[in-house]
Amino acid sequence: MGPMTLLTGNPLKEVLKYGQGVWYDGLVSVEEFRRLIEEDGIRGATTNPTIFEKAISGGQYDAEFQSLTGVQNEELVYQAIAVKAVQEVADVFRPVYEETNGRDGFVSMEVSPFLAHDTEGTVREARELFGRVGRKNLMIKVPATKEGIPAVETLIAEGVSVNVTLIFSVERYREVMEAYLKGSERRLAKGLPLHLTASVASFFVSRVDTAVDKRLVEKAGHQRLAGKAAIANSKAAYEEFEKTFFSARFMKLKEKGAQVQRPLWASTGTKDPRYRDVLYVEALIGPDTVNTIPPATLAAFRDHGTAAARLKENRVEARRVLEELKGVGVDLSEITRDLEKAGVEAFSESYRKILQVIRGKIED
Repeated sequence: MGPMTLLTGNPLKEVLKYGQGVWYDGLVSVEEFRRLIEEDGIRGATTNPTIFEKAISGGQYDAEFQSLTGVQNEELVYQAIAVKAVQEVADVFRPVYEETNGRDGFVSMEVSPFLAHDTEGTVREARELFGRVGRKNLMIKVPATKEGIPAVETLIAEGVSVNVTLIFSVERYREVMEAYLKGSERRLAKGLPLHLTASVASFFVSRVDTAVDKRLVEKAGHQRLAGKAAIANSKAAYEEFEKTFFSARFMKLKEKGAQVQRPLWASTGTKDPRYRDVLYVEALIGPDTVNTIPPATLAAFRDHGTAAARLKENRVEARRVLEELKGVGVDLSEITRDLEKAGVEAFSESYRKILQVIRGKIED
């Protein structure tokens, strides 16, 4: 059987019927990725500094250090390890990329989180990584900070496929889509092809509930809203996606080969044990989307998840939840701003830890 062969009885493969690609949020061996593609229909993979930090600290790449003897700069060592790892994973997913005509089969690699507020630095490093990895099915991850947005536009215009990460608010998501459209329009104006430049917008989910639920505890009598903000926020984002990518403006780009910039649901592992462990997978299945799922949640959905098109359901209820939260004094704009800042800081801390571990190995 080829990598896209569908098997019955696996809910992960059932998801494909509803227009959603399931990607793996993590790093495993090449052999394990092959199994995930074959048995679970996994369509891509995402990495970030935290994932690499765990892998490097856990000794997953110790053998690579032997070939880098003499390199004394920690960042250069990390980039060499990360580039090689991503190349290997990208090569495993290449058949998926080819069979889906460049829609899926991508592996994402993040620019240094130290550059999250540096537009030019982000563009420079993204270009370098895209060139060094040298794979069509690479996406460069760029954070959706104020400074990251113009970097996204520039990179799309240059033909670099981008995974825009750390999106928490619908307002910021609109800016992300606008950057993709502008970058595509700039590319088209130069007579350059659009069909090979792909993008996803990584909209973070469970962290919103964690933050909102904490605020609700402080506001007695409103626990009925607990565990509802994240899905409502995601559904609101998807409505914005539909408005943008069914617009006359995008249709002009689509006629020239442009792909839609799909929403990618990220942070979909359930953090609160009160909630169903596959809550953020089941609730957000729908067309033209991706869900990048961490290992434990992937195993849980494979075991007892139910695939059904739920993303477009209960939109009125979702709007009501967001209005009620506003009415009880939960400021989602403030919360999502704080989450963006915390997300950048968390990835920066992981990056610092990577460099510390590598420094220790260099000095050994």
